[in-house]
Amino acid sequence: MHNESLRDLFYSHRGNLIHKWDHYFDIYEKYFAKYRGQKVNMLEIGISHGGSMQLWKKYFGANVHVYAIDINPDCKKLEEENTTIFIGSQSDKAFLENVASQLPELDFIIDDGGHTMNQQRVSFETLYMKVKEGGLYLVEDTHTSYWAEFHGGLKNPNSFIEQSKHLVDSLYDSHVIDKSKVTINEITDHINSIAFYDSIVVFEKQLRKKPFHKQIGKKTIKPYEPTELKKETWFESFMSRFKKKEEHPFAANDGGITEL
Repeated sequence: MHNESLRDLFYSHRGNLIHKWDHYFDIYEKYFAKYRGQKVNMLEIGISHGGSMQLWKKYFGANVHVYAIDINPDCKKLEEENTTIFIGSQSDKAFLENVASQLPELDFIIDDGGHTMNQQRVSFETLYMKVKEGGLYLVEDTHTSYWAEFHGGLKNPNSFIEQSKHLVDSLYDSHVIDKSKVTINEITDHINSIAFYDSIVVFEKQLRKKPFHKQIGKKTIKPYEPTELKKETWFESFMSRFKKKEEHPFAANDGGITEL
């Protein structure tokens, strides 16, 4: 069992090619350290030359099984002990559903595939529920959400980043008055948190419990409500002035009598 950090394992790696942003390793350690030495089933979308699969096996140990998806048929030859590789497109929903039917419950999924908006969205919507309770779904290289060639763009509503921002509202669905503006479905019911990092979005999969609150203990002071909570809407302000006008048709000021 290796004790080196994932970053150390990466920089000492001499196997197949791996391509990673250096700051990813801090994010990986934060979420993956608890899995080291445990029985782990993971899925990686996009494996290129297969170096990352070798890295995961070094990091997690002998009890990890790496399932992988790549569109390049040549990647099938990278299959080795404790790895299973499926060849197909991550934007093909039927293909992904077929793969999912052959997978066990997964501790986490890493989407490091083609990085286009459609690929990330279809993969997320199709595979998210394959993650076990308490598991993770990571989408890498989400900076492509800001690039037109990947069908993204700043504030583009179809980008994965903007769609992920929209999903934040679902975490508050118990408090939202107009639920027609919030996405509520099986997936959002099982999103416990969403964390945004430079180029990575992490979803924690857990059925969210309905929030509740209680008051316990004796009240000891007079209640005080801040005036900021009593801001009137335009209509409320109009009706208030109208009511005053009915009660006092005329009011005095320094310049004489003025009608309200």
